[in-house]
Amino acid sequence: MQNYQKYLNVGPAEKNWGFYLNTVGSAKVGPNKNYPNNREHPIDHSFTWDKGRILSGYYIVFITKGEGILESAKTKAFEVKAGMCFLLFPGIWHRYKPHPLSGWEEYWVGFNGEYPDELMRKGVFKPEAPFIDVGLNEELLQLFHTLIKTVERAEIGYRQIVTGITLQMLGLLSALSKFHDQTGSKNERLVSKAKFLLQESVENPVSLEDIAKELPMGYSNFRKTFKQVTGLSPNQYHLELRLDKAKNLLAFTNLTVNEIAYQTGFESIFYFSRMFKKKNGLAPKEFRSQLANHQQM
Repeated sequence: MQNYQKYLNVGPAEKNWGFYLNTVGSAKVGPNKNYPNNREHPIDHSFTWDKGRILSGYYIVFITKGEGILESAKTKAFEVKAGMCFLLFPGIWHRYKPHPLSGWEEYWVGFNGEYPDELMRKGVFKPEAPFIDVGLNEELLQLFHTLIKTVERAEIGYRQIVTGITLQMLGLLSALSKFHDQTGSKNERLVSKAKFLLQESVENPVSLEDIAKELPMGYSNFRKTFKQVTGLSPNQYHLELRLDKAKNLLAFTNLTVNEIAYQTGFESIFYFSRMFKKKNGLAPKEFRSQLANHQQM
């Protein structure tokens, strides 16, 4: 996970859409770190544990690792663990923080508008029940990754696109809050958790034995079950994730091929280039050059 935060200017065009984003981000907070790091956030989002804060919009916060606590004017202090989402509501005092011994990893998106107001008025989500146990949900994680990626690119029309992604998140959270315990077989849920862990390890070498222990499942059974459900071995699935991220970085950043190889967990530039060419038919430099030529046409 990379630390990222973006606060968006909101104008009449966004407000006329009826649903708009004001912030999106992710953060990895280590043990015994000050929280939040108010230097990274605007004054209207800053807070301390003693004072808490009141925001003017809605927020989804997804904790993917570690644990902590949330308290609000509508709820007592509640223990938050990995695999939980909580919602923040406009005008409702709240405070939250990771446990100092564990820290945590979080994703968030802030939004507002007439449409989310209407959803909340109808009781789709309630300040008295802001917690949703989603588990290590691969689909929700992917939506956050797509959201951040879309904001980073900032292509024409992206403000409306990220609104659609956030609405999809809300739909998923609503479904999970009602049917979480009934979705998928046990093996499918375990493989979904494994895919989640592999997605969060795109930037680093991964120990499949450690992932099998987290499920928990025997290593050989894990490999067999994973391939039965996905059609790929865990190693191949992880390699595909890394190569897909590398392709995205080649297309939308100015990072060098060496930097991209490093950011996607390849220790050897030669192995990275060979695997990339095997998947895409072009070496990384050739892929970037061809893409640039197409864009100039």
